[in-house]
Amino acid sequence: MAPSGSRNVKRGCKRVFYWIPVLFIALIVAWSYYAYVVQLCLVSIEETWEKVVYLMVYHVIFIMFIWAYWQTIFTKPMNPLREFCLSYSDKELLEREDRGESQQEILRRIAKELPIYTRTNSGAIRFCDRCKLLKPDRCHHCSVCDKCILKMDHHCPWVNNCVGFSNYKSFMLFLAYSLLYCLFITATDLQYFIKFWMNGFPDTQAKFHILFLFFSASMFSVSLASLFIYHCWLVFKNRSTLEAVRSPVFRHGTDKNGFSLGSSKNFRQVFGDEAKYWPFPVFSSLGDGCSFPTCLVNIDPEQASSPTSYNPAPKSNTEGRHFPFRPMRESQSRLLSSNASWTESDIAADDKNGTNNPLMTTENEA
Repeated sequence: MAPSGSRNVKRGCKRVFYWIPVLFIALIVAWSYYAYVVQLCLVSIEETWEKVVYLMVYHVIFIMFIWAYWQTIFTKPMNPLREFCLSYSDKELLEREDRGESQQEILRRIAKELPIYTRTNSGAIRFCDRCKLLKPDRCHHCSVCDKCILKMDHHCPWVNNCVGFSNYKSFMLFLAYSLLYCLFITATDLQYFIKFWMNGFPDTQAKFHILFLFFSASMFSVSLASLFIYHCWLVFKNRSTLEAVRSPVFRHGTDKNGFSLGSSKNFRQVFGDEAKYWPFPVFSSLGDGCSFPTCLVNIDPEQASSPTSYNPAPKSNTEGRHFPFRPMRESQSRLLSSNASWTESDIAADDKNGTNNPLMTTENEA
């Protein structure tokens, strides 16, 4: 009982420790609200129209910022479907095999029934020893959450959550609205910062808040701008942070642009087809997180059109999922429609007609 109790205490202390960065951000935001609304707008600004305009715009940005931050924190990361988990018989069979090649043969047999196109650097099937499952494309195991996360980008301590398929859009909007929040405070606080700095106003309690508010907002703006620009680049290239560090390995080789379909389609894969949902931190991403359109050639698709193939999502029972199941529906399949696009049905049709398709070898080998 003692070892078990000590493990529970240790686990509880870790949970509390992980929430410290989130608590720090919450305190900073709460103080900034008091400093801006009370000390700047209500106490220091004299013009009524200026107060009203500043407060209205500020609260719109503030609500969107808090909403996006909340969604990023409390949206549970999506885990692989049950089809990717080994059955009891497969687990026993895998454990009985000592040689790595024999184990790979078992995993390759299982992977044939799944939409898996990426491999390890050595060309082996991507398998998670802790979760006992075959990793879907772009899925990685998070050591902090101790789970496999679909389209994992990174584990962010500032939200105490994994950023992945289920909340990447919310994370992007959190960066966007937090940057807008800081820039708005910096811009509207600047003239009063200069007046206080030049002793244009008497020393009051508001002076400290306005001076420190300007310094804090401007410094956060710089760091948030660099992070936001970097993630915008990732979105338009259709890469995660992990994929930017280490390019995904396909069956035809390493390809840093393997999932890129062009800037517009890459953007819609994260934010969805319907523009009315883009500004709001609600889930509208395309796909199911387990399968993704892939690029068949090793060139940058933003430089030239390149063939793509669609990996169909496996049929599954969606009960017990933490997030609404959104497969690539017909309305969403426009993401893949272009004159230069190739699908499995196109290849099958050409094969039936006897057409010599140069991409068929690439698709089969990949």
